[in-house]
Amino acid sequence: MKRVFFVDGARTPYLKARGEPGPFSASDLAVACGRALLARQPFAPGVLDEVIVGCVIPAPDEANIARIIALRLGCGKQVPAHSVQRNCASGLQAIASAAERIALGEAQLVLAGGTEAMSRAPIQWNAAMVTWLAGLMRAKTLGARMRAFARFRFGNLSPVYTLLLGLTDPVVRLNMGQTAEVLANRFGITREAQDAYALQSHQRLAAAFDSGALGTEVEPLYDTRGNHHVEDTGLRRDTDLEQLARLKPVFDRKYGSVTSGNSSQVTDGAAMLLLASEEAVREYGLPVLGEWRGHAWAGVDPSQMGLGPVHAVAKLLARQGVAMRDLAQMELNEAFAAQVLACQTAWDSPEYAREELQLDQPLGSMDPAALNPEGGAVACGHPVGSSGARIVLHLLRALQRKGGGLGVATLCIGGGQGGAMLVQSTETAT
Repeated sequence: MKRVFFVDGARTPYLKARGEPGPFSASDLAVACGRALLARQPFAPGVLDEVIVGCVIPAPDEANIARIIALRLGCGKQVPAHSVQRNCASGLQAIASAAERIALGEAQLVLAGGTEAMSRAPIQWNAAMVTWLAGLMRAKTLGARMRAFARFRFGNLSPVYTLLLGLTDPVVRLNMGQTAEVLANRFGITREAQDAYALQSHQRLAAAFDSGALGTEVEPLYDTRGNHHVEDTGLRRDTDLEQLARLKPVFDRKYGSVTSGNSSQVTDGAAMLLLASEEAVREYGLPVLGEWRGHAWAGVDPSQMGLGPVHAVAKLLARQGVAMRDLAQMELNEAFAAQVLACQTAWDSPEYAREELQLDQPLGSMDPAALNPEGGAVACGHPVGSSGARIVLHLLRALQRKGGGLGVATLCIGGGQGGAMLVQSTETAT
């Protein structure tokens, strides 16, 4: 297995959905950060061996969105591209696929990441309307058409919101927020604890922007409406515990504790990274942001999908011979505050270790100061195809600022899975 290095990366500001289609398509977002990333490289885009992009809800005119992005970035017709989809970890899967290709010696330079325009998720006709339209199209004579028109019902106009369908597990018939309620109940996570965690996420993200810590990570966005964006628009700098406490539960209105304030946001955004072999690093004199050490995937009960990181991290650390205390930082995607707190509780639980992870001892929870120290998806948003790439990029930049060390990027995945990736900050390729 060949060594795999992260050379550079960039992401867009994450734009919170405001009830209407956003100004950028998913491919627009990926091109916006990918263009800035490639422009500062010492090689032409056509040198890339492949482009791999994760996306969950590409537009109808964005089939194999990775190929569209590659062509728009000027990679040329000769550079192949493919798209991947693993729900919330699609961006992480793209990076994992790129790393595997380089590790196997099948590629030298790969552009990988994820993108999503959740605000543009299609709204479709329901099945009754589709059936009625099909009957109308088949009607050839005037009489047949009039009979087809007579079969129309106003209920046919009821729209199907594909975003809501996509965020609902069809096997256990729970939406993602309801699975967070399951975890809150299982582990006794209070509303107060969730709101306190959410407030911390906003405060940490605001401090990161104010200190310039995200300046090397986030590329400005300019739209055709005369607006520009330099930071995540879902960030609420003025929120406090009193405001968060006033919000009503969304997913279990009578007994629940998961609100819009302690959940991640519906968001548009993209993140892209450049991965390289040791040979490519030397040939082009590339800087090294960090090194890929490995990744792992795990499956869990879909009704408790938020626990996926617990299992994926346990598998990854065991495989790599690393302990939780060896990590300088962990980026755990904040789908919900309850989900992050549940993972921490499960990692620290001897009972969970024995019964669920088949371990003699618990891994131990991650140091809270080193867990999402610059905030997470509760504050910046969770464009599902992009988040896996964002947390890897941010982890690498954060480790570099700290002077090096090991870090894990991990997510829960709709459908009952978890993904985790181990990276190491490195100064040079040797």
